[in-house]
Amino acid sequence: MPGSALHEQASFIYDDLRLRSQPIAVKFLDKAEFPEKTRRPSQVLGKRVTICQGVTMARTYGWSVGLGREDLICVPAMIAFGFTPATDQKGVMRKLLCNVTLSSGMDTAGLETDSMFILDKNPGKGIYLAPLARSLMAPDTIVIYGNPAQIMRLIQAWVYVKGTRVSGNFGGKIECTEYLIGPFMEKTPRVAIPGNGDRIFSMTQDDELAFAMPAQGLDILIEGLQKAGKALGARYPVTFYQNFQPEFPKYYKELGSELGI
Repeated sequence: MPGSALHEQASFIYDDLRLRSQPIAVKFLDKAEFPEKTRRPSQVLGKRVTICQGVTMARTYGWSVGLGREDLICVPAMIAFGFTPATDQKGVMRKLLCNVTLSSGMDTAGLETDSMFILDKNPGKGIYLAPLARSLMAPDTIVIYGNPAQIMRLIQAWVYVKGTRVSGNFGGKIECTEYLIGPFMEKTPRVAIPGNGDRIFSMTQDDELAFAMPAQGLDILIEGLQKAGKALGARYPVTFYQNFQPEFPKYYKELGSELGI
């Protein structure tokens, strides 16, 4: 079980960046077995949901959410996360993208699916999502939603310590694979632009991006937030520069001259 240090780090990130929603912990499980009091949508709501809805429940409601096959309804995400019996996951995904006109043809769909993060098939698996500050399981991935300026600070923090720029892989769809699976598989942070599902079903706002990282990078992120740009006063909210004299339109200047100001 995660200790108090993890919870303190989560609180630091939330407070330092003045986040609108909580950083979340993500754990991939071989079996859909969850800690006590974990909410499963099929049981507590009597409904099946999308994976990104589970993310929203965790980051905005503060729920610990458990997702198994019987909790989920999003076909493309279930294919990518390995919840279906499909053996050729990329092949099925290619066909889907073409059929819904999100790709111009099988060749282009193949190029895109080859660049997606996809987990091996295991219909009995589970995903645990919870606020990082209260997670009862050590996470595989940590996800932080924020506006572009807040995400900028997270990127600055990582690059300050590691020196490697943060990557992103943008397709405008099925982006839950990018911010949930990507850091887990690649062991590096990623920035994602939430896709259609996030916006339609999980109420992700137009100004929100996602920064996701492997859990073992949390100490790096904290150090970077504390030190990156310190000599410049870099922080969030970004401090506006005010050491300048504004210019006004001609009429204002003429009237000011008449008034002796």
